[in-house]
Amino acid sequence: MDQERRSADIIDPASPDPAHWPVGRLLSAAARRVERDWNAHLSAWDLNHASLAVLAHLLRSPMSQRELATASGVTEQTMSRVLARMERTGYVTRSPHDDDRRRHVITITDAGRSTFVAASDRELAEALVTRGLTAEQAEQLRRLLVVVASPGSDEPSG
Repeated sequence: MDQERRSADIIDPASPDPAHWPVGRLLSAAARRVERDWNAHLSAWDLNHASLAVLAHLLRSPMSQRELATASGVTEQTMSRVLARMERTGYVTRSPHDDDRRRHVITITDAGRSTFVAASDRELAEALVTRGLTAEQAEQLRRLLVVVASPGSDEPSG
């Protein structure tokens, strides 16, 4: 046991064994795996993680492209590509803003609403992320990720 513990304490970013990776690399690799699995699920509806988030924002209310980009944490150029694809699939519509013809209002369609409900199965999403974990481990992971993801968590405590 002592040998196993010491071996896991060795941090080696180049190691093929994730047990030796720094926390940042582990988190990044885990996020990529989850994103790949989730995108594979969403592809059945011609969606990905970015476009599903757009549908979630638009369920609350119509928004401009700039507002959606800000809410999603991407550039307006990236959002433009996401929206063009979603418009082609019939999930959103763009219409000129009533007061400013240079702006467009993005609105979710009925097809977008029903697709969001079908594609965003919470149990499936949780299962993709927590596969191989006990219920207690999954809850512990959730609590830790809340701390890591929360604003202000980048400040050292002290």
